[in-house]
Amino acid sequence: MTASRRRVFVTGGSRGIGKAIALRLAREGASAVAIGYFRSDAAAEETADEIRALGAEPVLVRGNVTSSRVEEQVAALGPLDVLVHNAATGVIRPALETEDKHWDWTLNANARALLALTRVVAPSMPRGSSIVGISSLGSVRVLDNYSLVGTSKAALEALVRYLAVELAPLGVRVNAVSAGVVETGALEHFPNREEMLSSGLARTPVGRLVEPGDIADAVSFLCSPEAAMVCGHTLIVDGGFSLLA
Repeated sequence: MTASRRRVFVTGGSRGIGKAIALRLAREGASAVAIGYFRSDAAAEETADEIRALGAEPVLVRGNVTSSRVEEQVAALGPLDVLVHNAATGVIRPALETEDKHWDWTLNANARALLALTRVVAPSMPRGSSIVGISSLGSVRVLDNYSLVGTSKAALEALVRYLAVELAPLGVRVNAVSAGVVETGALEHFPNREEMLSSGLARTPVGRLVEPGDIADAVSFLCSPEAAMVCGHTLIVDGGFSLLA
């Protein structure tokens, strides 16, 4: 599957990391790039204009990523060559201050949605297609106030491994990208945002924080023919942050 023929869907694709991924795949020549979003029509329209300027057909998929409405819209897109589950949400607070509804909301959006969307798109994906889940270091490291989101990302990575084994015989690769600290609007929900940024920069051996484009580069690789034998892998993109004791 050549990049110029690919049809792509990126959840959470209107801003931040998801937008960088959508634009990167459009820049590589994808014929159509669908972006999922929940709230901001203005941000989605702006991203759609940028996708169009790069020569790809933009498609907007609006709604809660866990909803049947989104599944129906995705089914209507027709066969896809790339599915990227980037959308993420969750309650950022200590574990003992969370409620069951917070667990359900976080796990459903960050992990179960990937399974639901895969059930919709995988049967019609051509050989050589790719599915990528966007994870974070909180899946394997303990971060302040991150108990629910970290658990959901661990579930996402486990699901990626199971899906990889199940879909590999069909010619569909499934992998994940685990991002280090990235300065996007998502960090505004963290009470210790400034501390995360400063400590992240100080602890990162390469001397800078991860940028959305770095994650897009990794996704691009995993969706390329050069990654044909990368199966069920979680690619860490953190500038060496997680290597230090």
